Amino acid sequence: MGSIVSLVNAENSIEDLKSPISEALKLAEFKFKDSVKTVVIKPNLCYYWDSSTGNTTDPRVVAAIVDLVREKYGDIEIKVAEADASAMRTKHAFPVLGYEKMAKEKNVELFNLANDVLEEKTLTIQGHEISLKVPQLLMTSDLFINVPKLKVMRATKITCGMKNLFGAIGAPRKLVYHPVLNETIVGICKFLRPHLTIVDGLISLGAYPKKLNLIMASSDVFSIDWVASQIMGFNPSDVKFLKIAMKEGVGNKNGIVVKGEEIEKYSKIFPRPKRTTSNRFWALEIGLLKFYTKVTGDIVPPMLEEG
Repeated sequence: MGSIVSLVNAENSIEDLKSPISEALKLAEFKFKDSVKTVVIKPNLCYYWDSSTGNTTDPRVVAAIVDLVREKYGDIEIKVAEADASAMRTKHAFPVLGYEKMAKEKNVELFNLANDVLEEKTLTIQGHEISLKVPQLLMTSDLFINVPKLKVMRATKITCGMKNLFGAIGAPRKLVYHPVLNETIVGICKFLRPHLTIVDGLISLGAYPKKLNLIMASSDVFSIDWVASQIMGFNPSDVKFLKIAMKEGVGNKNGIVVKGEEIEKYSKIFPRPKRTTSNRFWALEIGLLKFYTKVTGDIVPPMLEEG
């Protein structure tokens, strides 16, 4: 069965994000464990774009989550973790995106999942055999919090909670998965099961960045994505990885309950890209590929390697 998904307006609480996040957890009926010694928080740092672009998780959201965890459990071990991608290195992303400063202020460790103990996992999804390098940290932490963004992606229509877990795969060259991207997203979700997903929807990304001032929360990552797709203007039944997830027993649309704000409040203002617009911008991005690779030395441009 699906879970509760909460939608909370953070417009009047940007300087104190603990308040809307706490409200979101309360509405989602999330219960913290009595005893927790290790916590890992996985934001979306797909590239070096600032959170104001709608591409990456705002460090202020992560900082507020750290404060809430500290209030509950005291001075325990907290890691903020991301994995390298073909066009992004966490050692650069952490300082560029404000995470190095936040980590010092909040006394948390920044961790590159590509350097973790990686467990080789092989499974078959929809007839495709897929091999994954799964970070042990995310499977063994007492509390695993997934903190994605709310944004569209040409290849999958939406990217939110489940796609953020795809970004945790330890192999940096994730482009190899793109022919079976939807199946791989579902595959990694069979091994990575966050206890809590909190969506940074302060600024979301559709046809352009849009300030939504939205915080979402749920104990079920599939339910988050089911609701997120509606906010972004898509029928969730048409999102391929959500359909596969239901077939594979990773998610269930039945029983999903939305609490707090109405979906329509955000869906009517979310800037959904038109197909022609998406194609035009895609052609422009591809046209810039040679320039990008010449300047950076990277082989894969960031728009092909969204994590």
